[in-house]
Amino acid sequence: MALYYNKDIFNSAGIARAPRTWEEFNEAVKQLTLIDEGNNITRAGAAIGTAKNINRSTDILSLLFLQSGVPLTDKEKGEADLSNRVNNQDLGLVALRYYTDFADPAKQVYTWNDLQHYSIDAFTEGRAVMMFNYSHQAEVLRDKAPRLNFAVAPMPQLDPNQRLNYGSYWAVGVSKMSPAPNTAWRFAHYLTSFTGVVPYLNYTRRPTARRDLIELQKKEGEELAVFDDQVLSATSWWQPDSQKAEQVMADLIDDVNFSRATPERALRSAEDKLNASIQRR
Repeated sequence: MALYYNKDIFNSAGIARAPRTWEEFNEAVKQLTLIDEGNNITRAGAAIGTAKNINRSTDILSLLFLQSGVPLTDKEKGEADLSNRVNNQDLGLVALRYYTDFADPAKQVYTWNDLQHYSIDAFTEGRAVMMFNYSHQAEVLRDKAPRLNFAVAPMPQLDPNQRLNYGSYWAVGVSKMSPAPNTAWRFAHYLTSFTGVVPYLNYTRRPTARRDLIELQKKEGEELAVFDDQVLSATSWWQPDSQKAEQVMADLIDDVNFSRATPERALRSAEDKLNASIQRR
């Protein structure tokens, strides 16, 4: 996942480069957001803060947890871990509040709400100046808005010297019911080999998962190089049921934004739901 930004709007606002840290991101959001006299957002600095109208919103929140030092789940213990206290500070709560603050009219970084267009649409329309997404969305944006002048930058970090990024991926497997498991595994091995994966990468323009292809792929274009540069620092979290986990994270955001629960109670509820999902597995 990386940061997409509208170059024309950045230039007109006098912002020379994309934010590298979350503090810089906050300042850029405040500078780029436009709100009219009726407190309506006419231009969002970034698509962040809600669940349903932001593509991959739960991945963004997951990254904030992980960057803050919250593992979300502990595979060894087989349980959810959304609370990680350091120096008597609940880091999970800090990450959750940081994300939802962007949808809180009382906060200085208020820039988004559930009335905004879907994040990808808002970005192509110029109604959102920044959004977070994966490499394949670049072609989607070009198809939807051929004249959109955008660029891609690395994900903001808490500490630029200790980078941590977020990856979404599919793993190859072979069913136990396969009539030819050995042949299937040989084919799976070929698909992930240097020879097998290069044609796929050339066709899809996706960042490689192979270390021996990262530097080679970086030379093929600045846009893809941003994603390749983040591969080695990309992580994710153990999700026994990925669909359930995504719903839990979306509900966590909505519970706070719609005041269905305090952030503390919403976090405990999400942890309970994840534990219930883990136990069913």
